[in-house]
Amino acid sequence: MRFYLGTHLPHWLTFSPFPLFVSHNRLFKRMTFPRAKTGWALDSGGFTQITKYGRWLHGPDLYAQYVRLYMSEIGNLDWASPQDWMCESVATAATGRTVRYHQIRTVENYLYLRDNYPDCPWVPVLQGWTLEDYAFCLKLYHHHDVDLASLPLVAVGSVCRRQSTHQIGDIFRFLSGEGLACHGFGVKLEGVRKYGQFLASSDSMAWSAGARRNPRMEACTHPGTCANCWRRAIAWRREVMQVIGSLDGACSPG
Repeated sequence: MRFYLGTHLPHWLTFSPFPLFVSHNRLFKRMTFPRAKTGWALDSGGFTQITKYGRWLHGPDLYAQYVRLYMSEIGNLDWASPQDWMCESVATAATGRTVRYHQIRTVENYLYLRDNYPDCPWVPVLQGWTLEDYAFCLKLYHHHDVDLASLPLVAVGSVCRRQSTHQIGDIFRFLSGEGLACHGFGVKLEGVRKYGQFLASSDSMAWSAGARRNPRMEACTHPGTCANCWRRAIAWRREVMQVIGSLDGACSPG
């Protein structure tokens, strides 16, 4: 299982020896870009945009141009999220739309980006809330002749805020049984413990949120908490990697 450490500090790409997960929201306003030392993945920043504005601020063509820019200027981009529409109640409340509407828009966006910008490493996203919702989204892709089981990775959204629940475990177990190599958005320590065997990869920046609620590490001399601290991030990542390493049949993580 490949784990992407989430960070809101894009300059970490210049020195991190392991994969990072960085948001488009943290990149698109920059005048210059860091060169990535190793592979990384791009979060489209949808949760912030959908819940705050009820829509995407950038159309798909502009977003794709940014992705091309990141590929050229930053380099080493493993994959990019399309502009999916998450299905948490806070997101559907912000748009005033249904889960089904969000699912349809998610699939439509992936198809548009895939067909018009095939040079970009798009990864399709399954969205939903219940197990039945994710099964419906899977059928939507099949309806458009997208064989998700044949793709190297399929991301699964709307799981991070309930990532340690049995419900999410059942969803990943089902999708794995359908032959999907799943990426879990925001799946952190407890989720990895419970159903990491059903994941091909995951990401999380829970280390930062946790650091904001706790005193800084004894070895640190910077002011304030360790919410922006590389030392705290790698210590937390080490815990995650130990859990990944303990999974039955786990491969040596990248």
